[in-house]
Amino acid sequence: MPETKPVLMQGNEACAEGAISAGVRFYAGYPITPSTEIAERMAARLPGLGGVFIQMEDEIASMAAVIGASIGGKRTLTATSGPGFSLKQENIGYAVMAEIPCVIVNVQRMGPSTGVPTAPSQGDVMQARWGTHGDHPIIVFSPASVYETYYLTIAAVNLSQKLRQPVILLLDEVIGHMREKVFIPEDSKLMVEKASDKVPADYKPYDEKGLTPLVPFGFGHYYHVTGLFHDQYGFPTGDPLQVERAQDRIHAKLDKYRDEVVLTNYIGHKEPRVVIVTYGCTVRSARAVIKKAYWQNRQPVGLLSLQTLWPFPAKEIETLAKQADVILVPEMNMGQILGEVERHVKGEAEVIPINRYDGEMISPDQISEKMGRWLS
Repeated sequence: MPETKPVLMQGNEACAEGAISAGVRFYAGYPITPSTEIAERMAARLPGLGGVFIQMEDEIASMAAVIGASIGGKRTLTATSGPGFSLKQENIGYAVMAEIPCVIVNVQRMGPSTGVPTAPSQGDVMQARWGTHGDHPIIVFSPASVYETYYLTIAAVNLSQKLRQPVILLLDEVIGHMREKVFIPEDSKLMVEKASDKVPADYKPYDEKGLTPLVPFGFGHYYHVTGLFHDQYGFPTGDPLQVERAQDRIHAKLDKYRDEVVLTNYIGHKEPRVVIVTYGCTVRSARAVIKKAYWQNRQPVGLLSLQTLWPFPAKEIETLAKQADVILVPEMNMGQILGEVERHVKGEAEVIPINRYDGEMISPDQISEKMGRWLS
């Protein structure tokens, strides 16, 4: 990590600073609670860095604007919450199909609809994966602290550029609004990972042999951009063989770079009997439980925090299922990641949900009560 300085900041502010550190110089968005501080920070910071901030008329236009700016050669970011995230879905699908890098931040709040705008929730997990139509891959990160928000935003921007696809950062209201100390690199040490700039003379922006850089429009290479299935040059096609190849191509990228994309953090016993699997702000309650049960009382428990929700960390869950008797899945919804955990546990351990969906966080006591039944 480059030379840093500690700064006290909100999660939303850390998201904006992470984007800037990763080279984002274009932001288009529309204010919505509880993500508005991201827009405010970008509006204050980008003009002084030679970047562009623009408040659009709505979330649909915001998503279209970042797609256009990305094709023009800028690293781009937009931020919203649940209702706005719904409006962005069609254009997210376009970015997936056309393989256009961009980062979409969703600071989750209680829903459906307007819900409770100031209350935390983890209700958009499945929407993040399946919100747009068709068979499509997606990368979704979920930070559990202000520190993680800063660095996962950087990872999101860099992976979006490298793999040429949208990346979603799924915060929640608690992480977005809490304040913690974060170590921010000096401006001269920006954490930008450049994608390959090796462009062959016969430029194929959708070369089935591997990743190719997205050359900005107007910089010497002719190609087509469309939401239709297309050939290696981007021109529309209905040929079944090329359609299948194009579909396989966008999925194969995540398979090939899985180790860079799927991020988790495990703490606790090497051979746990009880494992907590969770994400976002709920990790903080789970960590308090593990601190007491394992670090103080040396009980056989562990915590797997999911920094990546999609692609789902299947291998990590399967490994723990072979060790543990019970896997607890606390989440602030009616059970959205639970089914994925059950699917990859494959019956080798009992999977127990812990759900809360009243606008309040899951407390350490709620988790301890469930866990205690399996340790007595």
